[in-house]
Amino acid sequence: MKIYNQLSEFERLDNAVATIGTFDGVHFGHQKIIKRLCELAKSTGGESVILTFFPHPRLIIDPENQDLKMINTIEEKAEILAGLGVDHLIITPFTRDFSNMSAADYIEHVLVQKIGIKQLIVGYDHRFGKDRTGGTKDLLAYSRVYGYEIEEIGEQDINDVAVSSTKIRESLINGDVALAAEYLGYHFSLYGPVIKGDKIGRTIGYPTANIFVEQPYKLIPSDGIYAVTVKMDTAVYKGMAYIGRRPTINGMTRNIEVNIFDFDQEIYGQYIKMEFLEFLRHDVKFTGLEDLKIQLKKDKEDTLAYFAKRA
Repeated sequence: MKIYNQLSEFERLDNAVATIGTFDGVHFGHQKIIKRLCELAKSTGGESVILTFFPHPRLIIDPENQDLKMINTIEEKAEILAGLGVDHLIITPFTRDFSNMSAADYIEHVLVQKIGIKQLIVGYDHRFGKDRTGGTKDLLAYSRVYGYEIEEIGEQDINDVAVSSTKIRESLINGDVALAAEYLGYHFSLYGPVIKGDKIGRTIGYPTANIFVEQPYKLIPSDGIYAVTVKMDTAVYKGMAYIGRRPTINGMTRNIEVNIFDFDQEIYGQYIKMEFLEFLRHDVKFTGLEDLKIQLKKDKEDTLAYFAKRA
């Protein structure tokens, strides 16, 4: 898959089969659109193109509300899309000027003149242009002018609940990583380098690797203990992760730590990927380290029981 970090880097195609969206999470609903995109491109001898935006449009349109966090980093999104077989990914910087483009100008100058769409696939709720005034009706109307075809994908449900990035974010914020995985079709993950901590965990028999998430816009799940897998290079380990402020020792910062089972190597500076499988319990304050140690023993037993159940 070829990646372009500006629309200007992309050279117009003769037979572009395209779709547009932020695709945060690349969830089941997104995947249905992308699968159809790739199928259509292959069957017509075209090339599949995804036009996405960074930062998220809501952060530009509503600059005073910076609380929105992303399910994927832009790098994670690109990796998932490449795995789905997309030919071209255009990452367009979303600016105030871009947001003020009329629906008509957006169709003519971006989709037709710059990308060269011959076929366009959109979701059932696709909106675009200034104040999100453009929609499928506009795309259909202009298709007769510019000679492209448009296909709309209907709403995708899981267990009668509509899939959306908003619902996935809510699941993660509530710690329900298992439900988020149902929506996504894969396990939510955090990725980053291992940094030095205060090494309290190793004094009570549960050493942890502290992970630093470099992208400030990346969503972090609810505080608590989780069953996780940890990927380092080609190796995969089981473990239990902790997110929280370590109230038992009156911690001041929010930490992301993982106790990796059957592992005793020094990995400071190494990048690891932690996939969240199951929420085990909420973060609580214990009377001291001895009580915390007792609870961690139970947490590990619960984590191993979870993995045994999945085997």
